[in-house]
Amino acid sequence: LSPHVTLSVRDTLMKTSNVLNQPTSDLASPVSGGVAVPNNSVIAPLADTLTNNANVSMTYQFSANGMIGASGTFTNLHYPNEAQVPGLYDSSSRGGSAFYNHRLSKMHYIGATYQYQMFLAYPTVGQSETQTSSIYLFYTVYLRPTLSISVFGGPQYSNTVQVGLPTMTGWSPAGGASMSWQGKLTSFAASYSRSINSGGGLAGAVEASTASGSFRRQLTRMLSISLGGSYASNDVLDALPALNNGGQTISGIASVQRQIGEHFNLQAQYMRVHQSYSEIAAISNIPDRNRVALNISYQFSRPLGR
Repeated sequence: LSPHVTLSVRDTLMKTSNVLNQPTSDLASPVSGGVAVPNNSVIAPLADTLTNNANVSMTYQFSANGMIGASGTFTNLHYPNEAQVPGLYDSSSRGGSAFYNHRLSKMHYIGATYQYQMFLAYPTVGQSETQTSSIYLFYTVYLRPTLSISVFGGPQYSNTVQVGLPTMTGWSPAGGASMSWQGKLTSFAASYSRSINSGGGLAGAVEASTASGSFRRQLTRMLSISLGGSYASNDVLDALPALNNGGQTISGIASVQRQIGEHFNLQAQYMRVHQSYSEIAAISNIPDRNRVALNISYQFSRPLGR
């Protein structure tokens, strides 16, 4: 909008019958300031799934070392055929946040974030609603231009209303850390976070703990390999005993990418997922999934307005 003000608007709509059958990033997303991301760790079986994720944000760099910003988000998860996903439910979330960043020096960055979120789930016995308010302080240090470490943490207040149960309120700690290293031919990233998040198909909002790591190596100018792994634990907040369907997801991925000419890329990829959700029939019947994919892409760019 101006040399110092940026507006970003994004909306993604996807319909699929296999959550694994979509482009997967080989590099983990580092944690920075506790920015909320949708909970995609609960992987449904081969069933129709419709998702919509929208985000709008605005940032203002008011000085050489200071920046403020605000954002709003909306997500929606819908299973058109409930018979395909016994134990999983539709859900949605919405929220807003505001942040302040300050650069102390070339190495040190600090800031604060306030975040409000509302998580809705629609199990068969009635709607579950959780509202959260969080205040995070975060710090990033660049030990070297290619090596950075980020940490964030703060209190999180939650209010959960579930049909058939009394309202549950309380405070809990939230936080996380990440590390990223970018070498000439090798890169590595790792992250961990813990906070209240959407259930992603479970009966309500969850206390989510996630960890991920990734490694990438450029073998030649045209050939590279990538390895990655992740772990997620979801504990449903204030759920009825019959709907306390939390669990864990562990996944690993390996890929080889070959650039062919200037515009073509060829990638071979293998992914394995193991899930432990004993109360969800749609997952417990087939807890392990394997995916092999061959991706061919063509990339081109042209300047606009010329």
